[in-house]
Amino acid sequence: MSKIHAEHVFTSESVSEGHPDKVCDQISDAILDACLEQDPMSRVACETLTTTDLIVISGEITTKAKVNWEQVARDAVAEIGYTSHDIGFCADDCKVMVCIHAQSPDISQGVTEGQGLHKEQGAGDQGMMFGFASNETEELMPAPITYAHKIVDELARLRKADPAKYYFLRPDAKSQVSIHYKNGKPMHVETVVVSHQHTADMKIEQLESLVKDVVKTVIPAKFLNDDIVYHINPTGKFVVGGPNGDTGLTGRKIIVDTYGGVGSHGGGAFSGKDCTKVDRSAAYMCRYVAKNIVAAGLAEKCEVQVAYAIGVAQPLSINADTYGTGKIKDDAMLEKIIREVFDLTPAGIIKTLDLRNPKKNGWSYKQTARYGHFGRNLFPWEKTDKVEQLKKSAEKFL
Repeated sequence: MSKIHAEHVFTSESVSEGHPDKVCDQISDAILDACLEQDPMSRVACETLTTTDLIVISGEITTKAKVNWEQVARDAVAEIGYTSHDIGFCADDCKVMVCIHAQSPDISQGVTEGQGLHKEQGAGDQGMMFGFASNETEELMPAPITYAHKIVDELARLRKADPAKYYFLRPDAKSQVSIHYKNGKPMHVETVVVSHQHTADMKIEQLESLVKDVVKTVIPAKFLNDDIVYHINPTGKFVVGGPNGDTGLTGRKIIVDTYGGVGSHGGGAFSGKDCTKVDRSAAYMCRYVAKNIVAAGLAEKCEVQVAYAIGVAQPLSINADTYGTGKIKDDAMLEKIIREVFDLTPAGIIKTLDLRNPKKNGWSYKQTARYGHFGRNLFPWEKTDKVEQLKKSAEKFL
Protein backbone atom coordinates (compact mmCIF):
# COMPACT_ATOMS: atom_id res chain seq x y z
CA MET A 1 0.00 0.00 0.00
CA SER A 2 1.34 3.43 -0.94
CA LYS A 3 2.37 5.82 1.83
CA ILE A 4 1.42 9.47 2.27
CA HIS A 5 4.36 11.66 3.24
CA ALA A 6 3.83 14.04 6.18
CA GLU A 7 5.19 17.00 4.20
CA HIS A 8 6.62 17.28 0.73
CA VAL A 9 6.72 19.49 -2.36
CA PHE A 10 5.49 18.14 -5.69
CA THR A 11 6.03 19.76 -9.09
CA SER A 12 4.25 19.29 -12.42
CA GLU A 13 4.74 20.99 -15.76
CA SER A 14 2.54 21.87 -18.71
CA VAL A 15 3.27 23.16 -22.18
CA SER A 16 1.20 25.41 -24.41
CA GLU A 17 -0.55 24.46 -27.62
CA GLY A 18 2.33 26.15 -29.49
CA HIS A 19 5.00 23.84 -28.07
CA PRO A 20 6.42 21.87 -31.03
CA ASP A 21 5.44 18.47 -29.59
CA LYS A 22 1.92 19.73 -28.93
CA VAL A 23 1.68 21.12 -32.46
CA CYS A 24 2.30 17.56 -33.64
CA ASP A 25 -0.25 16.09 -31.23
CA GLN A 26 -2.90 18.50 -32.44
CA ILE A 27 -2.21 17.80 -36.12
CA SER A 28 -2.40 14.04 -35.50
CA ASP A 29 -5.67 14.37 -33.59
CA ALA A 30 -7.12 16.81 -36.13
CA ILE A 31 -6.54 14.12 -38.77
CA LEU A 32 -8.26 11.57 -36.52
CA ASP A 33 -11.23 13.94 -36.10
CA ALA A 34 -11.45 14.48 -39.86
CA CYS A 35 -11.53 10.73 -40.50
CA LEU A 36 -14.14 10.00 -37.81
CA GLU A 37 -16.43 12.79 -38.99
CA GLN A 38 -16.96 10.95 -42.30
CA ASP A 39 -16.26 7.37 -41.20
CA PRO A 40 -16.66 6.56 -37.48
CA MET A 41 -15.09 3.14 -38.05
CA SER A 42 -11.79 4.63 -39.25
CA ARG A 43 -8.60 3.00 -38.02
CA VAL A 44 -6.05 5.73 -37.38
CA ALA A 45 -2.49 5.68 -36.06
CA CYS A 46 -1.08 9.03 -37.14
CA GLU A 47 2.36 10.37 -36.25
CA THR A 48 3.47 13.92 -37.03
CA LEU A 49 6.90 15.56 -37.01
CA THR A 50 7.56 19.29 -37.28
CA THR A 51 10.70 21.35 -37.68
CA THR A 52 11.57 24.66 -39.31
CA ASP A 53 9.20 25.22 -42.22
CA LEU A 54 8.25 21.51 -42.43
CA ILE A 55 5.44 19.15 -41.37
CA VAL A 56 5.78 15.39 -41.92
CA ILE A 57 2.60 13.31 -41.52
CA SER A 58 3.05 9.55 -41.35
CA GLY A 59 1.29 6.47 -40.02
CA GLU A 60 -1.31 3.82 -40.73
CA ILE A 61 -4.80 4.97 -41.67
CA THR A 62 -7.62 2.81 -43.00
CA THR A 63 -10.73 4.88 -43.72
CA LYS A 64 -13.51 5.55 -46.21
CA ALA A 65 -13.17 9.26 -45.48
CA LYS A 66 -11.85 11.60 -48.14
CA VAL A 67 -9.49 13.89 -46.25
CA ASN A 68 -7.12 16.57 -47.46
CA TRP A 69 -4.32 15.69 -45.03
CA GLU A 70 -2.27 18.75 -45.91
CA GLN A 71 -5.11 21.22 -45.38
CA VAL A 72 -6.08 19.66 -42.05
CA ALA A 73 -2.50 20.13 -40.87
CA ARG A 74 -2.31 23.73 -42.07
CA ASP A 75 -5.62 24.59 -40.41
CA ALA A 76 -4.46 23.14 -37.09
CA VAL A 77 -1.22 25.15 -37.21
CA ALA A 78 -3.07 28.36 -38.12
CA GLU A 79 -5.47 27.91 -35.19
CA ILE A 80 -2.52 27.70 -32.82
CA GLY A 81 -1.18 31.01 -34.12
CA TYR A 82 1.74 30.18 -36.38
CA THR A 83 0.63 32.48 -39.19
CA SER A 84 3.58 34.78 -39.89
CA HIS A 85 7.00 34.18 -41.37
CA ASP A 86 8.88 36.09 -38.69
CA ILE A 87 8.01 33.28 -36.23
CA GLY A 88 9.90 30.81 -38.41
CA PHE A 89 6.91 28.53 -39.03
CA CYS A 90 3.89 29.62 -41.07
CA ALA A 91 0.73 27.61 -41.75
CA ASP A 92 0.23 29.17 -45.18
CA ASP A 93 3.34 27.94 -46.95
CA CYS A 94 5.39 25.59 -44.78
CA LYS A 95 6.21 22.35 -46.58
CA VAL A 96 3.94 19.38 -45.83
CA MET A 97 5.06 15.81 -46.55
CA VAL A 98 2.45 13.03 -46.36
CA CYS A 99 3.56 9.40 -45.84
CA ILE A 100 0.45 7.39 -44.94
CA HIS A 101 -0.48 3.75 -45.60
CA ALA A 102 -3.18 1.33 -44.43
CA GLN A 103 -3.28 -0.55 -41.13
CA SER A 104 -1.61 -3.98 -41.03
CA PRO A 105 -4.18 -6.75 -41.67
CA ASP A 106 -2.55 -8.76 -38.86
CA ILE A 107 -3.52 -6.07 -36.36
CA SER A 108 -6.88 -5.42 -37.99
CA GLN A 109 -8.13 -8.99 -37.58
CA GLY A 110 -7.49 -8.85 -33.83
CA VAL A 111 -9.59 -5.74 -33.28
CA THR A 112 -12.42 -6.47 -35.72
CA GLU A 113 -15.43 -8.34 -34.34
CA GLY A 114 -15.86 -11.74 -35.99
CA GLN A 115 -12.21 -11.99 -37.02
CA GLY A 116 -9.12 -13.29 -35.24
CA LEU A 117 -8.82 -16.21 -32.83
CA HIS A 118 -11.38 -14.95 -30.31
CA LYS A 119 -14.01 -13.58 -32.78
CA GLU A 120 -15.01 -10.69 -30.49
CA GLN A 121 -13.39 -7.26 -30.69
CA GLY A 122 -10.05 -7.48 -28.92
CA ALA A 123 -7.52 -4.95 -27.70
CA GLY A 124 -5.47 -3.21 -30.37
CA ASP A 125 -2.24 -3.99 -28.56
CA GLN A 126 -0.84 -5.45 -25.38
CA GLY A 127 0.07 -3.15 -22.51
CA MET A 128 -0.99 -1.60 -19.23
CA MET A 129 -2.96 1.61 -18.78
CA PHE A 130 -3.58 3.78 -15.72
CA GLY A 131 -6.18 6.22 -14.49
CA PHE A 132 -6.03 8.51 -11.47
CA ALA A 133 -8.29 10.81 -9.45
CA SER A 134 -7.90 12.83 -6.27
CA ASN A 135 -10.27 15.03 -4.30
CA GLU A 136 -7.69 17.79 -3.86
CA THR A 137 -9.23 19.91 -6.65
CA GLU A 138 -12.76 20.46 -8.01
CA GLU A 139 -11.69 18.61 -11.14
CA LEU A 140 -10.66 15.60 -9.00
CA MET A 141 -7.17 16.01 -10.40
CA PRO A 142 -3.76 16.56 -8.79
CA ALA A 143 -3.31 20.26 -8.02
CA PRO A 144 0.17 20.84 -9.58
CA ILE A 145 -0.76 19.67 -13.10
CA THR A 146 -4.20 21.32 -12.90
CA TYR A 147 -2.78 24.76 -12.22
CA ALA A 148 0.20 24.34 -14.55
CA HIS A 149 -2.29 23.68 -17.37
CA LYS A 150 -4.48 26.62 -16.41
CA ILE A 151 -1.58 29.08 -16.51
CA VAL A 152 -0.57 28.34 -20.10
CA ASP A 153 -4.20 27.89 -21.18
CA GLU A 154 -5.11 31.35 -19.88
CA LEU A 155 -2.04 32.94 -21.48
CA ALA A 156 -3.06 31.44 -24.83
CA ARG A 157 -6.64 32.63 -24.37
CA LEU A 158 -5.46 36.20 -23.72
CA ARG A 159 -3.07 36.08 -26.68
CA LYS A 160 -5.88 35.13 -29.03
CA ALA A 161 -8.63 37.27 -27.47
CA ASP A 162 -6.69 40.54 -27.57
CA PRO A 163 -3.73 40.29 -29.97
CA ALA A 164 -3.20 44.04 -29.94
CA LYS A 165 -2.79 44.22 -26.17
CA TYR A 166 -0.74 41.04 -25.91
CA TYR A 167 1.19 41.53 -29.16
CA PHE A 168 4.42 40.42 -27.45
CA LEU A 169 3.19 36.85 -26.81
CA ARG A 170 3.96 34.11 -29.30
CA PRO A 171 2.53 30.57 -29.28
CA ASP A 172 5.27 28.50 -27.60
CA ALA A 173 5.30 28.35 -23.78
CA LYS A 174 5.94 26.15 -20.74
CA SER A 175 4.77 26.35 -17.15
CA GLN A 176 5.69 24.58 -13.93
CA VAL A 177 3.98 24.68 -10.55
CA SER A 178 5.44 23.39 -7.25
CA ILE A 179 2.96 22.83 -4.41
CA HIS A 180 3.69 22.16 -0.74
CA TYR A 181 1.70 19.21 0.67
CA LYS A 182 0.99 18.30 4.27
CA ASN A 183 -0.51 14.90 5.15
CA GLY A 184 -1.44 14.36 1.53
CA LYS A 185 -3.27 17.70 1.13
CA PRO A 186 -2.10 20.66 -0.99
CA MET A 187 -1.33 23.64 1.26
CA HIS A 188 0.21 26.39 -0.87
CA VAL A 189 2.11 27.12 -4.06
CA GLU A 190 5.85 27.44 -3.51
CA THR A 191 7.21 28.11 -7.01
CA VAL A 192 5.88 29.07 -10.43
CA VAL A 193 8.01 28.80 -13.57
CA VAL A 194 6.87 30.22 -16.91
CA SER A 195 8.92 30.38 -20.09
CA HIS A 196 7.00 32.12 -22.87
CA GLN A 197 8.05 32.84 -26.43
CA HIS A 198 7.92 36.56 -27.17
CA THR A 199 8.71 39.29 -29.66
CA ALA A 200 12.19 40.76 -29.73
CA ASP A 201 10.99 44.11 -28.34
CA MET A 202 9.21 42.74 -25.26
CA LYS A 203 10.31 44.01 -21.88
CA ILE A 204 10.57 41.26 -19.28
CA GLU A 205 8.50 43.36 -16.87
CA GLN A 206 5.53 43.01 -19.23
CA LEU A 207 5.61 39.24 -19.01
CA GLU A 208 6.32 39.18 -15.27
CA SER A 209 3.30 41.38 -14.54
CA LEU A 210 1.05 39.35 -16.84
CA VAL A 211 2.07 35.97 -15.42
CA LYS A 212 1.49 37.09 -11.83
CA ASP A 213 -1.98 38.39 -12.78
CA VAL A 214 -2.78 35.08 -14.50
CA VAL A 215 -1.64 33.08 -11.45
CA LYS A 216 -4.03 35.09 -9.26
CA THR A 217 -6.82 34.43 -11.77
CA VAL A 218 -6.48 30.66 -12.22
CA ILE A 219 -5.17 29.41 -8.86
CA PRO A 220 -7.51 29.62 -5.84
CA ALA A 221 -6.52 32.29 -3.30
CA LYS A 222 -6.22 29.67 -0.54
CA PHE A 223 -3.10 28.29 -2.26
CA LEU A 224 -1.42 31.68 -2.78
CA ASN A 225 0.77 33.82 -0.53
CA ASP A 226 3.38 36.56 -0.82
CA ASP A 227 6.27 34.09 -0.60
CA ILE A 228 5.77 32.42 -3.99
CA VAL A 229 9.02 32.28 -5.96
CA TYR A 230 8.62 33.17 -9.65
CA HIS A 231 11.03 32.21 -12.43
CA ILE A 232 9.75 33.94 -15.56
CA ASN A 233 11.79 33.41 -18.74
CA PRO A 234 14.77 32.50 -16.53
CA THR A 235 17.21 32.37 -19.46
CA GLY A 236 16.36 36.02 -20.17
CA LYS A 237 15.24 35.54 -23.78
CA PHE A 238 12.83 33.28 -25.67
CA VAL A 239 12.37 34.75 -29.14
CA VAL A 240 13.13 31.64 -31.22
CA GLY A 241 10.52 28.99 -30.40
CA GLY A 242 8.00 26.53 -31.77
CA PRO A 243 9.10 24.12 -34.50
CA ASN A 244 11.69 26.69 -35.59
CA GLY A 245 13.43 26.36 -32.24
CA ASP A 246 12.97 22.66 -31.53
CA THR A 247 11.80 19.65 -33.52
CA GLY A 248 8.37 18.37 -32.48
CA LEU A 249 7.01 14.83 -32.48
CA THR A 250 3.65 13.25 -31.64
CA GLY A 251 3.47 11.50 -28.28
CA ARG A 252 6.43 13.03 -26.45
CA LYS A 253 4.47 14.81 -23.72
CA ILE A 254 2.80 11.83 -22.03
CA ILE A 255 3.23 13.12 -18.47
CA VAL A 256 1.86 16.53 -19.44
CA ASP A 257 -1.06 14.70 -21.07
CA THR A 258 -1.94 12.74 -17.92
CA TYR A 259 -1.37 13.56 -14.24
CA GLY A 260 1.87 15.50 -14.16
CA GLY A 261 3.91 12.66 -12.72
CA VAL A 262 1.44 11.77 -9.97
CA GLY A 263 0.68 8.07 -10.01
CA SER A 264 1.85 5.80 -12.81
CA HIS A 265 1.85 5.88 -16.59
CA GLY A 266 1.41 3.10 -19.13
CA GLY A 267 3.66 2.52 -22.09
CA GLY A 268 1.77 4.38 -24.78
CA ALA A 269 0.95 7.90 -25.90
CA PHE A 270 -2.56 9.02 -26.89
CA SER A 271 -2.71 11.47 -29.79
CA GLY A 272 -3.30 10.27 -33.34
CA LYS A 273 -4.79 6.94 -32.23
CA ASP A 274 -8.38 5.83 -32.75
CA CYS A 275 -10.37 4.20 -29.98
CA THR A 276 -9.46 0.60 -30.87
CA LYS A 277 -6.01 1.43 -29.48
CA VAL A 278 -6.32 0.67 -25.77
CA ASP A 279 -3.28 2.87 -25.11
CA ARG A 280 -5.78 5.67 -25.43
CA SER A 281 -9.29 4.34 -24.85
CA ALA A 282 -8.46 2.21 -21.79
CA ALA A 283 -6.52 5.09 -20.22
CA TYR A 284 -9.64 7.21 -20.65
CA MET A 285 -11.74 4.43 -19.12
CA CYS A 286 -9.36 4.09 -16.17
CA ARG A 287 -9.74 7.81 -15.47
CA TYR A 288 -13.53 7.38 -15.67
CA VAL A 289 -13.38 4.51 -13.16
CA ALA A 290 -10.99 6.27 -10.75
CA LYS A 291 -12.90 9.56 -10.89
CA ASN A 292 -16.22 7.88 -10.14
CA ILE A 293 -14.68 5.97 -7.22
CA VAL A 294 -13.43 9.24 -5.69
CA ALA A 295 -16.67 11.08 -6.50
CA ALA A 296 -18.60 8.29 -4.77
CA GLY A 297 -16.60 8.87 -1.59
CA LEU A 298 -15.03 5.39 -1.68
CA ALA A 299 -11.55 6.95 -1.56
CA GLU A 300 -9.87 10.34 -1.35
CA LYS A 301 -7.54 9.36 -4.18
CA CYS A 302 -7.43 6.34 -6.43
CA GLU A 303 -5.25 4.85 -9.14
CA VAL A 304 -6.63 2.15 -11.43
CA GLN A 305 -4.52 -0.10 -13.66
CA VAL A 306 -5.71 -2.48 -16.38
CA ALA A 307 -3.67 -4.72 -18.68
CA TYR A 308 -4.55 -6.25 -22.05
CA ALA A 309 -3.25 -8.73 -24.62
CA ILE A 310 -3.60 -7.91 -28.31
CA GLY A 311 -6.73 -9.45 -29.80
CA VAL A 312 -8.16 -10.40 -26.37
CA ALA A 313 -11.26 -8.56 -25.15
CA GLN A 314 -11.25 -8.99 -21.37
CA PRO A 315 -8.51 -7.23 -19.41
CA LEU A 316 -5.87 -9.60 -18.05
CA SER A 317 -5.81 -7.77 -14.72
CA ILE A 318 -7.41 -4.90 -12.84
CA ASN A 319 -5.71 -3.25 -9.88
CA ALA A 320 -6.88 -0.37 -7.69
CA ASP A 321 -4.74 1.53 -5.18
CA THR A 322 -6.35 4.11 -2.87
CA TYR A 323 -3.08 5.14 -1.18
CA GLY A 324 -4.50 4.23 2.20
CA THR A 325 -7.51 6.54 1.78
CA GLY A 326 -10.08 3.88 0.81
CA LYS A 327 -13.30 3.37 2.75
CA ILE A 328 -13.24 -0.35 1.94
CA LYS A 329 -10.71 -2.12 4.17
CA ASP A 330 -9.02 -3.99 1.33
CA ASP A 331 -8.35 -2.35 -2.04
CA ALA A 332 -8.48 -5.81 -3.64
CA MET A 333 -12.25 -5.71 -3.14
CA LEU A 334 -12.41 -2.76 -5.53
CA GLU A 335 -11.53 -5.05 -8.43
CA LYS A 336 -14.79 -6.94 -7.91
CA ILE A 337 -16.74 -3.70 -7.70
CA ILE A 338 -15.08 -2.33 -10.84
CA ARG A 339 -15.84 -5.48 -12.83
CA GLU A 340 -19.45 -5.35 -11.63
CA VAL A 341 -20.04 -1.72 -12.58
CA PHE A 342 -17.84 -1.11 -15.64
CA ASP A 343 -17.45 -2.95 -18.96
CA LEU A 344 -13.71 -2.85 -19.60
CA THR A 345 -13.69 -4.73 -22.92
CA PRO A 346 -12.60 -2.55 -25.86
CA ALA A 347 -16.11 -2.68 -27.31
CA GLY A 348 -17.59 -1.83 -23.91
CA ILE A 349 -15.27 1.14 -23.47
CA ILE A 350 -16.05 2.50 -26.93
CA LYS A 351 -19.80 2.16 -26.31
CA THR A 352 -19.76 3.58 -22.77
CA LEU A 353 -17.77 6.68 -23.74
CA ASP A 354 -19.09 6.89 -27.34
CA LEU A 355 -15.56 7.36 -28.61
CA ARG A 356 -16.38 7.07 -32.31
CA ASN A 357 -18.62 10.16 -32.42
CA PRO A 358 -16.86 13.06 -30.69
CA LYS A 359 -18.27 15.85 -32.86
CA LYS A 360 -21.85 14.66 -32.28
CA ASN A 361 -21.25 14.95 -28.55
CA GLY A 362 -19.64 18.38 -28.61
CA TRP A 363 -15.95 17.60 -28.26
CA SER A 364 -12.98 16.70 -30.44
CA TYR A 365 -9.81 14.66 -30.09
CA LYS A 366 -7.83 17.75 -31.08
CA GLN A 367 -9.10 19.43 -27.89
CA THR A 368 -7.58 16.64 -25.81
CA ALA A 369 -4.17 17.35 -27.34
CA ARG A 370 -3.76 20.67 -25.53
CA TYR A 371 -3.80 21.33 -21.78
CA GLY A 372 -4.27 17.72 -20.74
CA HIS A 373 -6.55 14.81 -21.59
CA PHE A 374 -8.05 14.80 -18.09
CA GLY A 375 -9.79 17.26 -15.82
CA ARG A 376 -12.12 19.06 -18.24
CA ASN A 377 -15.80 18.18 -18.13
CA LEU A 378 -16.42 18.40 -21.87
CA PHE A 379 -14.94 14.91 -22.28
CA PRO A 380 -17.15 11.84 -21.63
CA TRP A 381 -14.59 10.10 -19.39
CA GLU A 382 -14.99 12.99 -16.93
CA LYS A 383 -18.64 12.11 -16.17
CA THR A 384 -19.48 10.96 -12.65
CA ASP A 385 -22.64 9.09 -13.61
CA LYS A 386 -21.62 5.80 -11.96
CA VAL A 387 -21.52 7.18 -8.41
CA GLU A 388 -24.80 5.71 -7.18
CA GLN A 389 -24.14 2.35 -8.80
CA LEU A 390 -20.70 2.21 -7.17
CA LYS A 391 -22.12 3.07 -3.76
CA LYS A 392 -24.68 0.31 -4.07
CA SER A 393 -22.13 -2.24 -5.25
CA ALA A 394 -19.78 -1.30 -2.40
CA GLU A 395 -22.38 -1.75 0.36
CA LYS A 396 -21.55 -5.41 0.86
CA PHE A 397 -17.86 -4.58 1.44
CA LEU A 398 -18.30 -1.67 3.87
